[in-house]
Amino acid sequence: MLFHSSTRQELARSFGATLVVLVTVVMTMTLIRTLGQASRGSFNPSDVTLVMGYTVLAYMPTILTMSLFIAIFGTLSRMYRDSEMVIWFGSGRGLASLLRPLFRFAWPVLLVVMALALLVLPWSNKKIEVLKDQYERRGDIERVEPGQFQESAGGKRVFFIEKNTTGKESGSNVFIATTETGKETVTSARRGQIRRVDQDRFLMLSNGQRLENEIGKTEFKISEFEEYGTRVGEDTLVITDYVPVNTRATHELLKDLSLLNLGELSWRLGLFLAAINFVIIGTAVSSVNPRVGRSANLVFSLFAFILYNNLLNLGQNWIASGKFSFGAYMLGLHGSVLLLGIFWVAKGHNNWHWRQLWGARATAMTRTSS
Repeated sequence: MLFHSSTRQELARSFGATLVVLVTVVMTMTLIRTLGQASRGSFNPSDVTLVMGYTVLAYMPTILTMSLFIAIFGTLSRMYRDSEMVIWFGSGRGLASLLRPLFRFAWPVLLVVMALALLVLPWSNKKIEVLKDQYERRGDIERVEPGQFQESAGGKRVFFIEKNTTGKESGSNVFIATTETGKETVTSARRGQIRRVDQDRFLMLSNGQRLENEIGKTEFKISEFEEYGTRVGEDTLVITDYVPVNTRATHELLKDLSLLNLGELSWRLGLFLAAINFVIIGTAVSSVNPRVGRSANLVFSLFAFILYNNLLNLGQNWIASGKFSFGAYMLGLHGSVLLLGIFWVAKGHNNWHWRQLWGARATAMTRTSS
């Protein structure tokens, strides 16, 4: 049908333009945040691009849903403003008949949202955690940067080196502060060099001094040395079996239906169900009066989108804490929104008015009482 094809073409143009804008905005915000995290030592600065890419990929279900919602709202409200909907309604069609061409356009996007939410989202979160974990587990020597104080992975040592040569195997003006076994030591030297003995690495310091004292006491022990060696290597972090729930694959969550896993499942499934509901909501709220404008409907639509997504986050926490059951919350939130959207579309399809509905109810009550 010509009307259906033209509507889908306009939806495609609007969806593509909105998607490009939203992805650009999210990438910019993510880049700024990732650079801040890298400056605080959460990520390797060389991995900023990877972390940004994985983060944007994790946001893609929400970005696609919002782009689809804005495209539907913008296209249909434009048709109301240009009186194209008058022609559509005059041909004997109602608002509900628009759902078919809208879903014919939206179903590939909905499938992508489902795949991203159930498969790609945990994978991207896992990649981010792996990059973060690898950077946290790097050895003491790899942490040292010229002109910066760097803390070891275990937090027991603080290193400083003024400058180093190529390969980071030697440097000058070395400072090391250590706290362990009830003692604090401060070691400084003019030069330092890494030497390998068998499978171990030693930091050999030359022409320096060492200050040592026991914690809680005032006595200090100062010694000078021509050469002093200390063993360095990778700090051994405590390895646990804990895996963040947002990095677990969906089939793993289904095998263990704990409260925490059910909360994560509600979030992932909710992204897909919300995308379906937003197609219906976008159809319902797009009805505008050309003489009034669409500002009020636009503000309401954005508020509804933000509220719905916040309820998804709250639902995940409530299910994980046991305040609500998985089935009751999913049915209560997504089912009620679906029913509200269908009723709203039916109201526009049949040209109902609140006064008419209220009058019909009052009439029915009067007949019942009589």
